[in-house]
Amino acid sequence: MTGQAAHRSGFVALAGRPNVGKSTLLNHLVGARVAPTSPVPQTTRTVVRGILTRPDAQIIFLDTPGIHAPRHRLGEFMVEGARRALRQVDLVGWMVDAVAGVGREDHLVAAALAALHTPAVLIVNKVDIAAPAQVEAAAMQAASQLPPLATYRISAETGAGVADLVDGLVARLPEGPRYYPEEMLSDQPEQFLVRELIREQVIRHTRQEVPHAVAVEVEEFAERADGTVYVRATIHVEKPSQKRILIGAGGGRLKALGTAARVQAEALLGRKVYLDLWVAVTPDWREKPSLIRSFYPE
Repeated sequence: MTGQAAHRSGFVALAGRPNVGKSTLLNHLVGARVAPTSPVPQTTRTVVRGILTRPDAQIIFLDTPGIHAPRHRLGEFMVEGARRALRQVDLVGWMVDAVAGVGREDHLVAAALAALHTPAVLIVNKVDIAAPAQVEAAAMQAASQLPPLATYRISAETGAGVADLVDGLVARLPEGPRYYPEEMLSDQPEQFLVRELIREQVIRHTRQEVPHAVAVEVEEFAERADGTVYVRATIHVEKPSQKRILIGAGGGRLKALGTAARVQAEALLGRKVYLDLWVAVTPDWREKPSLIRSFYPE
């Protein structure tokens, strides 16, 4: 007997309504931008996996799309993807927003989690900008909907309380092996990560209806002889007016978002990137299951 603590490992889903801070928390946990973030709800469309490794444990986090009442087939696809992920994990971290409080969409999440019977902890986010009374009110309201194993009060933005959260998650995971190498932060393909970086920049550089109508399709991803990664991607929108907004005067907006995405892609890949962006009008793609599956293969 050496007295050495057993190694623990497992899968933890981050669940919650749209725009509650799940992707920001995932990026903070793994120390890299593996999930797109923006102020626009429903930025996350598919499950994004991030890996946290420390000497005594490895946690594979699943950042799920926000659970909401869908308005189109894409929304149905997103919510079903979230529900499927929640059925496959050891533990759920249910996130609520201390500033916004617990509302109708949070009740939808609580009902979904209750039906699954997956063990859940409550994560009250945004303690850095919420009043203490707001934090406690959100915690009490959420716990009344779904009694958690434990409650953690954190800021995904600043990292406050996150270390305690991780310790609590590790303690509740089963003993198990290290599934991924220590240096791996995500098992998503590079094409997936670059696609999401491009879409994040589209969201950040546009307003009105454009962010929700955008899909990014990576059509070519290849490393050239000089080590540069060539990425050809098409940004799909649903209307000609959205295409004009996205391109901008003299192509300025498309160039600006492309530059921002390229810089992030180079930081992620550690190589020079040549980003070749195109814009296409694909009417009503959010209502067409074949196109949704094509843009977001599982």
